[in-house]
Amino acid sequence: MKQYKKDFIDFLLEAQALKFGEFVTKSGRNTPFFINLGCFNDGEQLQKLGGFYAEAIKENFGDKMDVLFGPAYKGIPIATATAIALWDKFGIKTTYCSNRKEIKDHGDTGIFLGNKLKQGDKIVIVEDVTTAGTSVYETMDMVKDLGVQVLGLVVSVDRMERGKTEKSAISELSSAFSFTGTAIVTMAEVVDYLSQKIVDGKPVLDDEKIAKINAYYAQYGAK
Repeated sequence: MKQYKKDFIDFLLEAQALKFGEFVTKSGRNTPFFINLGCFNDGEQLQKLGGFYAEAIKENFGDKMDVLFGPAYKGIPIATATAIALWDKFGIKTTYCSNRKEIKDHGDTGIFLGNKLKQGDKIVIVEDVTTAGTSVYETMDMVKDLGVQVLGLVVSVDRMERGKTEKSAISELSSAFSFTGTAIVTMAEVVDYLSQKIVDGKPVLDDEKIAKINAYYAQYGAK
């Protein structure tokens, strides 16, 4: 596993953006882990978060994109932080764009914030976590008639669970729109790394926690 992936997992854990216990997802599933990027709310954390997204984008897309699109609302700070990080770390200049929940009819009018999308733009969508892919489907509906090319999607963690079919939401989106869907890390990488990470003489993920995660994937894991 690449070092930036390990660093990202540590970053999630230290900020309590990744937790293990008993939680309920929006879809109603009882899950033994929870990921919440909404807890990153200061300059230092956002700088680091943008850097990790920039690493994943550079690895998967190089410098081929013109625009980072962050679906409202959580995607907005991710897109802006990542655009800054791409420039700072790699000298890659991109613009950012996001959508409004309601169309503005005065001043800076329209549905989009930031860059005004135009024909030929190459776009990478950045999201926190994709479970059903709702915001990405909405994004594709908004941009489909603009003549842009969506290269792909980057999320923080691939939960690796079933979406609307037996496939994961990221796989479904990749197939539906013929783009590259990827994540900074997968839950398989998280579990492998943290089960070997020793803190105070014991692994962060003990046998009981791993058993609960395995049981969850036996029921909800993507094929």
